[in-house]
Amino acid sequence: MTKETLLASVRLFLLDLDGTVYLDDRPIGEMKRTLRKLRAMGKKLVYLTNNSSRTEREYRRKLERIGLLEEGDGVYTSAMATVAYLKEHRKGARVFLVGTDALKEEFSEAGILLDEEDPDLCVLAYDVELTFGKIRKLDAFLRSGKPFFATHPDNVCPTGDGSMPDVGSFLAMFERSSGRTPDLVVGKPFRHMGDALSRATGIPKGEMCMVGDRMHTDIRFANANGMKSILVLSGETTEETMKNFPDRPDLVLPTLNDLL
Repeated sequence: MTKETLLASVRLFLLDLDGTVYLDDRPIGEMKRTLRKLRAMGKKLVYLTNNSSRTEREYRRKLERIGLLEEGDGVYTSAMATVAYLKEHRKGARVFLVGTDALKEEFSEAGILLDEEDPDLCVLAYDVELTFGKIRKLDAFLRSGKPFFATHPDNVCPTGDGSMPDVGSFLAMFERSSGRTPDLVVGKPFRHMGDALSRATGIPKGEMCMVGDRMHTDIRFANANGMKSILVLSGETTEETMKNFPDRPDLVLPTLNDLL
């Protein structure tokens, strides 16, 4: 697919964050100008992340500080997709949420009933405030057979100081301790977040393009949802390592800036 064909067929660009639009909070090259050009062409932009350790408000503040967020841009996280799934499929369910205090507030504001004593189901997010007390309580609920959801499957979260254990690593621990794996994982690369985005924006998935630096989350997510995809080589993946995956992007670019 050519750049021109892709641009003509896409109404909404889904933008991964670290490694795609910025590195260590610094915009990649002329990213601000690139995004302004896309907006001027009438393209909608949604910053899309699996990281559920921060709320939508927290991400908006960060993107505003970096200078990448403008009026009309969206922010969507795996936690928001999880809320959407619960409200559609498990309406009224009482949820034991393993997540940050800010995320618990976001779930509550969205109408999710939180219950730490007798929940109907459990949700594991990327909890950077994780304690042994939370681990022990979730493990007990899992061993009792409570339905088990996870916001996303990433094993590690990249930081400026190296990678940190993410939800996928937590899931391995709970599988060893309780024998349970999630009944549902919501975020990239699965279809649930794509479905939620289409409902939230009113844009068919075939008119969306996922832009990201990870084959196994970003590009696989696009393929699973029937979206266009751009792999950028400004983050995790190289031309060599992309050959290790069965997924194929529509375009491979050094950076998103090279689209225009």
